Amino acid sequence: MADGEQQDTRRQRGGRSQRREARVGVEQGTHRPYIQRGIPTYDILSDESLTAIEATADRILAEIGIELREDAEAMRLYRQAGAEVTEQTEGIWRIRFEPGMLREVLKTAPAEFTQHARNPANSVRIGGRNVVFAPSYGSPFVMDLDRGRRYGTIEDFRNFIKLSQSSPWLHHSGGTVCEPTDVPVNKRHLDMVYSHIRYSDRGFLGSITAPERAADSVEMARILFGEAFTDANCVVMGNFNTTSPLVIDGVTAAGIRTYAAANQGSIHLPFLLGGAVAPLTIAGMVAQGLAESMASCALTQLVRPGSPAILASFFSSMSLRSGSPTFGTPEPAIGSLAMGQLARRLNLPLRCAGNFSTSKLPDGQAMQQSMMSMMSAVQGGANYVLHSAGFLDGLLSMSYEKLVMDTDMCGALHAYLDGMAVNEDTLAFDALAELGPGQHLFSTQHTLRHYETAYWDSALDDNQPWETWDEQGGIDYAQRANARWKKILRDYEAPPLDAGVDEALLDFMARRKAQMADMWY
Repeated sequence: MADGEQQDTRRQRGGRSQRREARVGVEQGTHRPYIQRGIPTYDILSDESLTAIEATADRILAEIGIELREDAEAMRLYRQAGAEVTEQTEGIWRIRFEPGMLREVLKTAPAEFTQHARNPANSVRIGGRNVVFAPSYGSPFVMDLDRGRRYGTIEDFRNFIKLSQSSPWLHHSGGTVCEPTDVPVNKRHLDMVYSHIRYSDRGFLGSITAPERAADSVEMARILFGEAFTDANCVVMGNFNTTSPLVIDGVTAAGIRTYAAANQGSIHLPFLLGGAVAPLTIAGMVAQGLAESMASCALTQLVRPGSPAILASFFSSMSLRSGSPTFGTPEPAIGSLAMGQLARRLNLPLRCAGNFSTSKLPDGQAMQQSMMSMMSAVQGGANYVLHSAGFLDGLLSMSYEKLVMDTDMCGALHAYLDGMAVNEDTLAFDALAELGPGQHLFSTQHTLRHYETAYWDSALDDNQPWETWDEQGGIDYAQRANARWKKILRDYEAPPLDAGVDEALLDFMARRKAQMADMWY
């Protein structure tokens, strides 16, 4: 919905509460496909410090190296490119890279690329000054205020896609928004990819848990977009984790090769827990993360130069009293800011941070930790922000309430990233001159022109006087979020999907499922 159309809707309905309802209606319609940042990034490190981190990453790669497991083809590609390969045991190699080698390999990776959506209006641009928000990823549990914490199902999976699709503040459908544990492990990727296609018309992530599942994801994208278009354009991406510290396993390497060979995008993410699989100190963690992500990204260019690759980091501190991961803490946020600078020096798109929290409920702790982490992504220049909505319980749980609370925050960040327009109208001399000193500005022409659009307006906040809030039942933020996600699901309408494409997808899924027995682990 264009800005003018949105304003007309609000004028017709009138009133603050009715305007809030109008915004819910907007969430069922079109939205800004992605953000183009209007504010600069926040660069916290000097060139000297950045050079020291890069030099340490080079030392890690040259002197310690990366262990590659059970992918002889990936080993051959690294060796052919000039890496030193030493066989440790059968099927396990130590790969060492001379300083500068991986930077040279990565020069063919695009600094910016488009992931096409089935609705072209929702295609996203990743890299440069662009910012894409996607929901959380990978939780085995789901939770809401009514039913508590439980294992995720395919119904939950579809619900989260519908909620994300309905928000104007998210730009991407994400990937494994929760694990649908009521579908066999070896078949659920088919249902997940189909659900993204059927219930959303935005970009999505495919499966990465086995090479054949990666191949199925790419094939379903070909059915949706056509073989020729898919070969020439990015239409699906995979989110790959290295096995820290300093290991790339065979499943990961083969999956990366599958996406790259098809010219599809991939995200290359070390999941670093300080003190466990990475140094406690953030500078060391960043150097290790840079080394691992570069080695993983480089594999894409050895398979198919020019295929899209996203540098990535996931930094987590640890409670040294208990050994538990901690999320939304300040030190990893600083690490994300540093990764932004390093990604720009490599001229690669970046994924980092998100709305992280270890809180077990959608409460004050959840939002305080989330804002700490999310602001580091926006300030640091992240281009693709996975985990933008729904993350609770240290990523173990996907929360219905937290998802809509987070998307509301993402709306505020849209306005923040837009920055400040400075022109004759916004400088507003006429607003002060119209009535002169000592007069309020409620009735000025400038106020009347801008009062509906000047400020971002939350769909969840309660800014009424205490007495009014109390008279209306004293409903807290989590309770408002509970009512909101239910209303969004009631109002949800699936975007239209070509019947022939739908039939072809269902036929492909049925044939693939018939070829294998159910596996539940």
